[in-house]
Amino acid sequence: MASEDSTRKPLPAPDADTTTFWRGLRQGKLLLQHCRRCRNVQYYQQATCRECGGDELEHRPATGRGKVHSFSVVHRAPGPAFKADIPYAVLLVELAEGPRMISTLTGSDSEDVTFDMEVELAFDQVSDEITLPRFRKV
Repeated sequence: MASEDSTRKPLPAPDADTTTFWRGLRQGKLLLQHCRRCRNVQYYQQATCRECGGDELEHRPATGRGKVHSFSVVHRAPGPAFKADIPYAVLLVELAEGPRMISTLTGSDSEDVTFDMEVELAFDQVSDEITLPRFRKV
């Protein structure tokens, strides 16, 4: 049983703070949290604003566009489930709205990634419940 599980990629487990985010991705929208009190925009969903600690957060759709701030090309799979994907690029994308998010490149060779490369969001439906945010070169 353990070897069978090692060939399946782990999936996110939405919780009370992230359910709206994952629902948005299923609907083709990247939702960012905006604080009504201090105007902070945050990517990773949580119950309070990381800037002011307030709980006046609302979800708004993002443009899905950004630039590669940093990246790494993976040549050695971290486990059997990722072996068919190598090499692949893990990106740190600075979104047009300000926050940064980590994801992977899709639709291009990992060797084509450069710093400040413009990217846009691509939605990768991996199950009925989970759609993963990935990025492709603009």
